[in-house]
Amino acid sequence: MTKVDVKVADTVMTITLNDPERMNSLSPATLDGLDAALDAAERDDSLTSLVITGTGRAFCVGMDIGFLGECFADPPGVFLPFIRRLHAFLDRLEAFPLPSVAAINGLARAGGFELLLACDFVIAADEAKVGDTHSDFGIVPGAGASQRAPRKIGDQRARALLLAGHWLTGPEMVDWGLALSSVPAAELPDEVARLTGSLGNRSRAVTAIIKRLLNAAPDVTLAEGLRLERELFTRFHEEVADADEGYRAYVEKRRPVWNSR
Repeated sequence: MTKVDVKVADTVMTITLNDPERMNSLSPATLDGLDAALDAAERDDSLTSLVITGTGRAFCVGMDIGFLGECFADPPGVFLPFIRRLHAFLDRLEAFPLPSVAAINGLARAGGFELLLACDFVIAADEAKVGDTHSDFGIVPGAGASQRAPRKIGDQRARALLLAGHWLTGPEMVDWGLALSSVPAAELPDEVARLTGSLGNRSRAVTAIIKRLLNAAPDVTLAEGLRLERELFTRFHEEVADADEGYRAYVEKRRPVWNSR
């Protein structure tokens, strides 16, 4: 069975974890599919956003239990290389020049929790159930939860998830600042489509720069962040014509035609 399905409609690429019998767990084959999807997205100039979701009753439950047995049997030869590769994918997704939307259709835990943390937006079904759970199994988070969660939701809430094993429903994810919105499961595709629609027809160059600035903000001082903003603003307006196109389109009352990536 294909672990990852990729479909493009209009300007949106939807990446679907498609292993419902294993609740869309992570394995080397899954990472093969996810990396290939981002490779394809990089080549497609028409895209304006990515959506990541799951098939069945789970978004992603973390590492495949069978593969995890192989990992524990050979940590240096199997486990650590996989975790390094998972880290690399999540770093790539977080820094990707297109905005990403995690559509949380059901259960998300451990590596699935870490996957949604690397996305720009999270839209959840009300019925979704999200937690970290690494400590429940005597495992230290290995793909970013300990660093991304505090930055996304604050120190105390991150501790509640990682240390106390709290679970969140869709509405609770919104309350905690982990999700933008939560809707009944049947309405999830429409809610995601509304968001991706608002992300459409925007300059990829502008989107990439704004993402870079937002991603840098938690790790730099205000002065450093403002200096980076001025630097990128200056470089963009010297090298890219999209600002002029945006201005002309507004004055001429037409849709802009962006020429840059």
